[in-house]
Amino acid sequence: MTATASNTWFDHHFAGQPLMAILRGFGTARSLELATTAWNLGIDIVEIPIQSPLDLEALAATAALGRERGKPVGAGTVILPAHVQEAGDAGAAFTVSPGLDPEIVRESLDAGLPTLPGVATASEIQRAVALGLDWVKAFPASALGPGWFSAMRGPFPGVKLVGTGGLHASNAGAFLEAGARVVAVGSALEDVAQLSLLARFLPARADGS
Repeated sequence: MTATASNTWFDHHFAGQPLMAILRGFGTARSLELATTAWNLGIDIVEIPIQSPLDLEALAATAALGRERGKPVGAGTVILPAHVQEAGDAGAAFTVSPGLDPEIVRESLDAGLPTLPGVATASEIQRAVALGLDWVKAFPASALGPGWFSAMRGPFPGVKLVGTGGLHASNAGAFLEAGARVVAVGSALEDVAQLSLLARFLPARADGS
């Protein structure tokens, strides 16, 4: 798989999807519950960071359920080449990293996994572009602030930014308005009060809800 093919994957799966879910450290049972909450709400893309064997178990179970529902589940916090293999073995559809590591990018693409590396500076975005990537993860988004997203739109109009880190129903709108194509939420999915607020950012489903 090439970087172009990888980016085509994100273009398709993030189309009309301004939100994604990150389920960190919840364990298998709770990850399945929260993934189902996300899917039922209309959030199609779920990421499970893999930082322990329990996380890999949660990823494998959630990815299997996602395949039944036609929902892709990715592996996050992929920071070592070995993590790419683990992600693939667990059934991940894509990988996500907190930083930009060309080796991880190559390993993921060679394994047939689209990859979303993390960036926090213009230099890192430029390096991602040089690697043939036009989807990147802006992390930590809450520390960077909406203004950072607006500023990056000027020199990098073709780069699509996914904001992650410290985002929830109350601040997601500001980041989307500033230029983030997608924002990621996690603990917000456990807060019933935030679910209806998150739904405002999502397209109406076929059932009219």
